Amino acid sequence: MKAVAVDYGEARMGLAGTDALGMLAHPVETVAGRPWPEAARRIAAVVGERGAEVVVMGLPVRMDGTEGTAAEKVRRFAEELVRHLGAGVRIEYQDEYGSTLEAAADLRASGRKARRQRPVIDQAAAVVILRDWLEARRVREGLD
Repeated sequence: MKAVAVDYGEARMGLAGTDALGMLAHPVETVAGRPWPEAARRIAAVVGERGAEVVVMGLPVRMDGTEGTAAEKVRRFAEELVRHLGAGVRIEYQDEYGSTLEAAADLRASGRKARRQRPVIDQAAAVVILRDWLEARRVREGLD
């Protein structure tokens, strides 16, 4: 199953996509976070170009499992995005706790200096979100 993940941010949104088999996650691009309709149109275009069936939105869930105002913003943006997606494309949510920290660590491990991370950190965080979603899906569906 092909999917595109979104690391939502007010300024920038990172996108990641699966490979043709829907098994591996890789960075795709960074989209300006405002205005929402333009961001939603661009993300919907990427989803269409990639033939994705699912958009995985990173959801900032608190340590106690509750959702706050940041999660509300993600859900509101997802409502905007739905208006632009093709028929049959669904939105799912994945807890994004720690995704940016993990992405920064991955970038450092690859040799990228901190000041050079900013342009790609959102994409890298989307990769982490998508990897987590793929793993949860494999476990849920008994694919391992």
